Amino acid sequence: MNFSLIICTYKRPQALLTLLETVSLQTLYPNEILIVDGSPDDLTKEMLTRNSFQNLIYYKVEESERGLTKQRNYGIARVSEVSEVVCFLDDDTVLASNYFEEIIKTYTIHPEVLGVGGYITNEVAWQHVGMEYEPKSNEFYFDGYKRSDGSRFIWRKKLGLDSDVPPGYSPEFSHGRSVGFLPPSGKVYPVEHFMGGVASFRKSVFQQFQFSTYFEGYGLYEDADFTLRVSKTGKLFLNTAAQLEHHHDAAGRPNQYIYGKMVVRNGWYVWRVKKPKPSLKAKFKWHVITLLLTAIRATNIVTTSKKKEAFTETLGRVMGWFSLFWKAPKV
Repeated sequence: MNFSLIICTYKRPQALLTLLETVSLQTLYPNEILIVDGSPDDLTKEMLTRNSFQNLIYYKVEESERGLTKQRNYGIARVSEVSEVVCFLDDDTVLASNYFEEIIKTYTIHPEVLGVGGYITNEVAWQHVGMEYEPKSNEFYFDGYKRSDGSRFIWRKKLGLDSDVPPGYSPEFSHGRSVGFLPPSGKVYPVEHFMGGVASFRKSVFQQFQFSTYFEGYGLYEDADFTLRVSKTGKLFLNTAAQLEHHHDAAGRPNQYIYGKMVVRNGWYVWRVKKPKPSLKAKFKWHVITLLLTAIRATNIVTTSKKKEAFTETLGRVMGWFSLFWKAPKV
């Protein structure tokens, strides 16, 4: 199966080089690699000049085309006509050697699937405990595996605000559990959203859908928006055997105040994409959870060493929440 890889990058030449080195070791290699560079400098271009990778095509976009969703759409428009699948990777990921083999195998086994997500392995510690295990209040259990629950979910469970759908699905009040709550079982799970930085889709999907340019710059939750829209028309899967690491390189990220506002406002936008007319109960739950998560983040002002970052992000979340009442995002 012919497939393309699009990597959108911004001021991360070293992280990108590390990723490309793991791409070069793949058991199944992309038919083309499109690098879409939004950096204001030429450091990424210079790095690629010094290091050669098979089938790589480099694009440097103008300032008007910068931003994750714009760069993805730019790359999609330039994918080879013979490609059947388009893969996306964040520039700060590191792949297991059979990553693409597992992704493409999923399309072969499930010809009806529209998109397949990869599985991040370095962010959560899971333990296999069997099918009869009874989880404690500070644990999350799924399909024979357990992991620790953070304070946000412990409080949500106490208050009756936990998600009522499986990981990778969004309840009516949003604030579901992400695909990070799916265990490393080696199985393929049905989902309705997954991370854009470890995503792939049939090329035919892009005849109907584009990444929304509402998500400017860093693009927080742009992946949830896109996959939720696609999932309304067909199946999405996450293959936990398609493994990689995500290292969250600090370069290119927004400041904490802007990030805090984005968490709330972009979260509201994605919620309304899924549920344009939520019930009064769902609205109440969404706002209560949003304020609860803001309060939990505020406790980090005194409980962590990064007090300034915690305060700034909390302030951004508060202002983002208030702004919904006089200038909510248009869906």
